[in-house]
Formats: sequence, C-alpha cells, structure tokens
Amino acid sequence: MGEPTTASSSTSRHIWKFSRIGGFDQVRLESGADLLALAELDQKLWVTLSCPTRGVEFDTKTLDLIDTDKDGRIRVPEVLAAVQWACANLKDPDGLLKGSDSLPLSAINDSTPEGRQLLASARRVLASLGKPDAAAIAVADTADQVAILSRTRFNGDGVIPVGVADGEATNAVLSDIIACLGSVPDVSGKPGVDQARIDGFFADLQAHSAWWKEAEESAASLLPLGDATPAAFEALKAVRAKADDYFARCRLVAFDSRAGEVLNRTPADFAALAPKDLSASGDEVASFPLARAEAGKPLPLMEGVNPAWAAALARFRGAVVAPILDEPKAGLTAEEWSAIQAKFAPYEAWLNRRAGASIEKLGRARVREILASNARETLDALIAQDKALEPEIKAIGAVDRLVHYYRDLYRLLSNFVTFADFYCRERKATFQVGTLYLDGRSCTLCVRVDDPGKHATLASLSKTYLVYCDCTRKGGPEKMTIAAAFTGGDSDRLMVGRNGVFYDRTGQDWDATITRIIEHPISIRQAVLAPYRRIGRMIGEQIEKFAAARDKAVTERAAASIEGAAKAAEAGKPPAPAAPPFDIAKFAGIFAAIGLAIGALGTALAAVLTGFFNLVWWQMLLAFLGILVLISGPSVLIAWLKLRQRNLGPILDANSWAINARVKLNIPFGRALTGTAKLPPNAKRLLHDPYAQKHTVGWLLLVLALAAVAGGLAYWWFVLRHRDKTAPAESQKSEAPAAPTPKLAPQSKTPGP
Repeated sequence: MGEPTTASSSTSRHIWKFSRIGGFDQVRLESGADLLALAELDQKLWVTLSCPTRGVEFDTKTLDLIDTDKDGRIRVPEVLAAVQWACANLKDPDGLLKGSDSLPLSAINDSTPEGRQLLASARRVLASLGKPDAAAIAVADTADQVAILSRTRFNGDGVIPVGVADGEATNAVLSDIIACLGSVPDVSGKPGVDQARIDGFFADLQAHSAWWKEAEESAASLLPLGDATPAAFEALKAVRAKADDYFARCRLVAFDSRAGEVLNRTPADFAALAPKDLSASGDEVASFPLARAEAGKPLPLMEGVNPAWAAALARFRGAVVAPILDEPKAGLTAEEWSAIQAKFAPYEAWLNRRAGASIEKLGRARVREILASNARETLDALIAQDKALEPEIKAIGAVDRLVHYYRDLYRLLSNFVTFADFYCRERKATFQVGTLYLDGRSCTLCVRVDDPGKHATLASLSKTYLVYCDCTRKGGPEKMTIAAAFTGGDSDRLMVGRNGVFYDRTGQDWDATITRIIEHPISIRQAVLAPYRRIGRMIGEQIEKFAAARDKAVTERAAASIEGAAKAAEAGKPPAPAAPPFDIAKFAGIFAAIGLAIGALGTALAAVLTGFFNLVWWQMLLAFLGILVLISGPSVLIAWLKLRQRNLGPILDANSWAINARVKLNIPFGRALTGTAKLPPNAKRLLHDPYAQKHTVGWLLLVLALAAVAGGLAYWWFVLRHRDKTAPAESQKSEAPAAPTPKLAPQSKTPGP
C-alpha cells in the first residue's frame, strides 16, 4: 500500500476548522465537504496513523470491510479509500455525519452505473425479505447474506444446487455428478455443481462410452467369454501369482532334483505351525505353495492343493478352465496355463486403457442414457443464467458495505482523524472498553491488554497511574485483562490483590482483581498530603517496631526465667534469688535526665510559641504558609510537573496503535475521567452515627495544652526563676552607698612678696 497523496495544510484549497482540545489542534469534521477534502488534510495533523481491528469497541464487520489488505490494521490510505467510496455512492455526503442505522434508498447516488447497481441490489434484498415497498435498508437487513441468497433461485456464484432445475431428469443428472465427482457449496451452503464439474463429468461420459464401444466392436478378441469375461478374469487374477510361483518351482525341480528339498516346505516349517491354532485360510498356511512342486507335474485343481487356496482354485476351475478348455479338468499343465493367460491378454490390455473411471459406477446403460439426453445443454444454460446475475448479486455485498459505512464511518473518523469522541465526554472512544469501579471511584479510561508485561514497559512513559486487572465472569470461561487509569483521588488503598467490578460496554459485569500497578502522581491533593502521610506512616512503623522489640524482649526474658527455674527444679538446686527491689536512688539520674530533656523540649516549644504569637496576624499567616510550602512544596512541584506530562499516547501505542499527536490528560480532564464518590444533589445527611469511633481531636488538644503548660513551667523553672534569684543581689549592689570621693589637700597660699 503506497503513501497517501495528502496535500500539506499550507497548499490545501479547503478551508479547515480546528479546535484546541487536549493540548493540541484537532480538525473539525462538520460537513460532507470536510469528508470529501479529507485527502487534502496533511497527515501530520491526523491524531492516529494506524489502529488494530480487534480489541476496540467498534463493529468488527465495518473494520474488516475497511481493512482491504486483511492485515488486522486500519491505516490512513484505507480510511481515505472508504471515505471516497462512500461519498461517491451517496447523493449527499452530509448523511454520513448522522450515523444512522438505516440508509434511505433515495440517498443512494443512482447517477453512476455503480450507484444504479447498488440501488437495484438493495431493492432485491428488501424484496427477498418480504419488504419490496420499504424506503430504507438497515444494517440488519444485509447482516445475513446467506439467508438472503438462500431465498433466491440463482445467486450469481456459478454453482447449481440440486433442485434448481425444473425437470426431474436434470436434477437426477445433478445428483449423478455429485455422486461421481463431489459437490461444490454455493453461497447459501447447499451442495451443487459448477461448470468445471459439468465439463469433467460429460468428458468422462464420452471417454467411458468410447472405451466400451471399442470392446463391443472387438468382442471376439477382447471378450473371450462374452459378458462372463469380467468375472472370469477376476477369478484368473486371484490365483495368477500363486500359479506362476508353482510352475516356476516345478521348472527348478526339473532343472535340479535337489531343489525339491528346498523349494517344498521342510518338516521344520510344518513343525513351526504345530503349536498354533490353525485356520485353513490363515496367513501362515496361505504363504505355502499351491501344491508340492515336482518336475513336469500339472497344477492340481482339486486334490493335493493348499487348503488356503482351495476355494480360489475351485472358482478358477469353474469360471475359466472349464469354459476355455471345454472340460472341468482336475489338473492344469504349464502349456494350458500359458494358453489361458494368452486368451485374456487382449482383455487385460483393454482394461488398462480404461477411461472415465470416475463415472464407471453409473454403469454402461446410465452413461449412454445421459449422453443421449439434452442434460448437458440444460445444465450449461442454468450456469449461464446464474452467472448473468453475478454483478447484481455481488452488489449485495456492496450494499452491506455501504449501510455499514453510513452508520459507522463518521464515528471511526471521530476516533482516528480526531479524538472528538474521547474529549466530548458525551460518548466514549473506541479504545475505552468499559468502566472499573474500585476504591470508591469509577475509572472510564480502561483499555484492553493482551500482554500486561509488554504493555507496561511502554505505558509507563504516559506518566499516568495505571492499574492492571484480571477480569473474569462467574460461571464462564471468558477472561480478559484491562489497564485502568486512575486520575483522581489518591493511591493509599490501591494495592495488588484488591478486588473491584468492571462493566464492559455491553453492560456485563466482570470480577476484577489488581495484578500490577504503575505508580505515578494521581492528583495535587495527594501530593499535598503525601509528606504528612509518609511521616505518620514512618512514626507508626517505628512505634510498631519498638513495641514489637519490647514485647519480644519481655517474652524472651520470661521464657528464659521459666526455663531456668524448671532446670533448677529438675537438678534439685535452690531457686535463683529474687530480683532486688526497685531502688529509686539508683534511677534518680535517669529521671533527672528525662526531666532535663522534657524541659529542653518545653523550652524550645515555648520559645517558638512566644516568637509566633509576637508576630502580626499577617506575619503569622505567612509563617504558616511558609511551613506548608517547606514541607509539601517539593512533593507538589514534582506532582505538578508529572501531571502536566500525562499522555494517552504511550498507553495506546502499547496496544499497537500509532498515535500521531501528544494527547494530554491534564488535571481538569483527568478529574472527568475518574469519578469519586459524592452524595447526590439535595441529599439529606444525618451526622449522628451511634457506632462512630470516639473523636481523638479533644484528646489531641488536651495533650497539646499539657505540653504547652509543661513547656511554660519548664521555662519558668529554668529561666525565669533563675533570673529572679539573681535579680536581688544585683539590685543590692546597685543600692550600696558609693565610696567617698577622696578630697584633695588644700593648696597652700604662697605669700606674696
């Protein structure tokens, strides 16, 4: 199949419309003119270049009609050929956009020879179904072409079944042909004959008749016993090999008498038979010579013959020897034996020239009766009459093709040229095989998978959280595997072995069990909560490990103590001294260390809380948001980047599709593909649950309050109290009288001169 002759988008004369859906441009097919110009659309703008004919939710008959090379795949040239053929045979190509199950007869383009033939065949189909006045033909009307053709006398396949001919004589000849040469089924499944079998049958009739005519014209030489010759020759053939063997042995004995001891069976040969249960016609006896070989001895026909051959020799004596030699002799010389064979030599040569053996069972009289009739001309006329309808009957298949295209072709284009069905959400795409209900969610993006291991290798590149499930139906052998995309919620409770229910497109329910998971981010919400859940999970695991270790240690000590006491009792030793009482002084240091640790933690908490509450309200909000960003930011950033990379292409490519575009599954569209459990509108909810678990929020607040109080007390004990003790001393020092300032000695006054 060659490369399609599609024009580039820049040189296309048709005005195309595109929509930005799914992150890429998709052409809008809104009219028959768009379909007619589809060959001009640049193939690089097609969403799909190839898809399989199986494993998709689409009518397989339509796909098989489009798949002209029968390779199990739909390709661009085949799609273009289907569109061009359908548009050429419809008056208005806009009708293809309706997707109707019935094709109006008035919509068929009868301005072309092919269209007129389609219209005539459609009316023939409706007439055969008892609806000659119907104005439209449906897919169901052409679904069973065998049933349609079985209602017609001639169906254009060139095969004439028994019963088609008007006269009994012709139908009897048809039966003779089938009995001699076999049958050929016609399109309705009935056994019949074609032109090749008719020609072969009458050729064999002519040859067989001519062969018999030769015998009749040379009866004296070919038929030494007349009509009894065939039976006599069969009696001769039955003993010929053994008689030749007997006369050859006799000639060897005549050549050398010592040969008789070897050529005739020895006593040892007979002794070997003695222990066995013998039968006169047994193989052991039949392998012995006809009679004892002696020089010049005639072949005995009555006495002294091998009992295994007595009956055959008796028939030979009565049917051949007596008529040929004119007496029922008791023995036959070598010369007489040769003369008898010479008599039948021409007959044997004539038999070897037998012609028309396939019809020999009919007998000479029936052969000549058929040749003398006009059966050949009648059968040839019937074949010609049937073949004359071949174009019209073949057009029934074309009508079936047209009604399938009228219903399904536009839907195929909406899942091949574009992915309109996938993104419109009112319909499902052909690759969506059903809906999986599991973990309080419904996943509509489910594809059928033949080899999960092979599929997962490529599908992991889609950056989509995929769950592979084995699906089975109770009480039936049906099995299949699906890959479901989870694009909403979280993955906390998704694990291998969990069960759900899968509903296929026909509404049948299947038991679904998770067998494999490809993990990728599901939603931003999951990414925000993931760090806290990991921390909580880690703390829980550590607590479980610590509790398990302590439990194991206590159990081992108890077991060791019990075992030691038991051994001591058996040995007669006094029991081990009891453990010393608890000494509080011994553990005072430990308690002090614990108190200091709690105090340090309380101090740190008090400092943090003091600093936080000293902030302005908007600073508090920024600090809180900063903490959230610090904890959840990296996880959210990674999830956001991966969610933007989600792509449907690898999921379908792993299923033998050839996706030509980046089919994104962005966050809003992903939420539409996976539904989560929500109460219906206007539902009333009673919040009182008599069996609900006790809320732990109050206990958590109490613990936090106690921790805050303990932190405050520790802060007062280790900081404020110490500050209060040192404050008086410092104040006393500040209130003490200052030391007197030393006075300077008065300066002496120097008397003046």
